[in-house]
Amino acid sequence: MLGVRLALSALLVLGGLFGPFTAEAQPATRVARIGYLATNLAGRPSPSREAFFEGLRDLGYVEGRNVVIDYRDAAGKDDRLSALAAELVALNVDVIVAAAGTLAALAAKQATNTIPIVFIAVGNPVTSGLVASLARPGGNVTGLSAVSPDLVGKWLELLKQTVPGISHVAYLRQPGALGEADKEVLTQAEVAAQALGVRLQLVEARRPAEVDRAFAEILRARAGAVVVLSTPMFSSERRRLADLAVRHRLPTVFPFRSYVEAGGLMSYGLNVADLFRRAATYVDRILKGTRPRDLPVEQPTKFELVINLKTAKALGLTVAPSVLARADYVIQ
Repeated sequence: MLGVRLALSALLVLGGLFGPFTAEAQPATRVARIGYLATNLAGRPSPSREAFFEGLRDLGYVEGRNVVIDYRDAAGKDDRLSALAAELVALNVDVIVAAAGTLAALAAKQATNTIPIVFIAVGNPVTSGLVASLARPGGNVTGLSAVSPDLVGKWLELLKQTVPGISHVAYLRQPGALGEADKEVLTQAEVAAQALGVRLQLVEARRPAEVDRAFAEILRARAGAVVVLSTPMFSSERRRLADLAVRHRLPTVFPFRSYVEAGGLMSYGLNVADLFRRAATYVDRILKGTRPRDLPVEQPTKFELVINLKTAKALGLTVAPSVLARADYVIQ
């Protein structure tokens, strides 16, 4: 009996030292797994991606501690997106972030109808077939849209106010990069051009090697300014686009601030870094159990006007005080 009592006492002491090995024990922290699908020609981390990470950190996620991120980068080769999306599905990630616009989101949706997908910077997710509606996405896809089709009218209006007497504007696009939304934006551009009394010249560049040819075409037609519709490929080529525009003395308007920081004349659109930062909130809610179908697609509501006065000087332009007064940010 004495031996039994001693054994029981030893077990009680051990239990007090090491705590209960029952359901009351604290569970190990679960490590979430995020698949990040992008197409970055620059070959280095983009400011947008860093903004997404910042958003995750603000929500308590630390890579290597409670989250693992699997990267897949098409490096500007859109035809690789489908295979890369399939790789992320095979890894059984908890959520896929389609960070390369419409084509990446469509590739991810084609690869899985069960893993949640959060898209970023999609033109029109409804016409692209990604969601059933903005308020009720349905299925496993939701996210944040970027381009409002009626913005193109604002871009043309800004060019008219900045370049008095302009009558011919080139519209540079990458066919198919925005899915069905590409046609919608083009239609709005034609309507706006007609209303403003501007002739619109449609110019296409499908890959980086065609950008120089596109500008040669613009010059032959003697366009007085250029509107560039942003795509992942154009974003990676933004410095070259800005340099070509200055070299050929072509005032150019872009959708995003990053183009102006690279030397473009002006931009009007949403803050892309903020868009990627907010995408982390969608990922967080999904990881905590919210279904994508219950997360309405977020549409842009706040836009910023950015003007590069150094570029204006290089172009020989004087930006009207009325336009400068409306700018949210001016690069001196």
